[in-house]
Amino acid sequence: MNRRLFMGTLIGGAVGTALFKNLKGESSTRMPTLFLAHGSPMNAIAHNSFTQFLEQTGKELPTPKALLVISAHWETMGTKVLKLERPRTIHDFGGFPEPLYQIQYPAPGDLALADRISKLSPLIETDSTWGLDHGTWAVLKFLYPKADVPVLQLSLNRNMTFKDHLNLARELSVLRNEGVLIVGSGNVTHNLRRISWTEDAPATDWALEFDELLKNAILKRDEDFLLGKTGKYQSLWNMAHPSVEHYLPILYAYGAADSPEKVKYIFEGMQNASLSMRSMMFA
Repeated sequence: MNRRLFMGTLIGGAVGTALFKNLKGESSTRMPTLFLAHGSPMNAIAHNSFTQFLEQTGKELPTPKALLVISAHWETMGTKVLKLERPRTIHDFGGFPEPLYQIQYPAPGDLALADRISKLSPLIETDSTWGLDHGTWAVLKFLYPKADVPVLQLSLNRNMTFKDHLNLARELSVLRNEGVLIVGSGNVTHNLRRISWTEDAPATDWALEFDELLKNAILKRDEDFLLGKTGKYQSLWNMAHPSVEHYLPILYAYGAADSPEKVKYIFEGMQNASLSMRSMMFA
């Protein structure tokens, strides 16, 4: 694969499709966990290899009872779970084309599930002030275009360490047996200061390098790297994530998975020079 372009491919071909088909079922099935890139808000109105991948994935995933999304775009002091009957659609960006601001994702919430989640950990409390931000609806509009599956968001607590987030994810894993699909939404690399606004701009070497390191660290369950402890790569970490909110959702998909479960890289690619669109499933 051309290291300078590395645009976007569904990984695994027939193997990946077979894995999805094996998972297809009703909400009583133990749900996988997902990490999905979301990249630029422009993906929400794009027709490209990434959005085609999301559409196909939605057809092949099990049907969940509800979705719990950990989005890079909801950071709070303390950990919150959204408790609303009808969450509003939040357009949390500026300077984009008008069609983006017209998108609505009118999925229902689930009040009882919000209470259930809040009881899983003393760290979690319910919240009714937020809604569904674009880290959530920009991917769900392709996965579940009818917006008929209840959606809750869990916030990223600014006061928690990487290890704290990982531990909380492990507490949430029980929800998978209750038909809840846990989805992290962020990016493997996210440095807007190094972004190109041309979607197919050549990928930067540092973004490709970090993307490959992260890929291998998850395969090897190398938690020293995943928790940012490897000093050798500190400058690369700083380049890939000047702030960590787009990285943390990966820890929720990874942490809510059981150790024996395998990771499948269901999409890989780069957009806008510095945004890795790598997406993964644990099952």
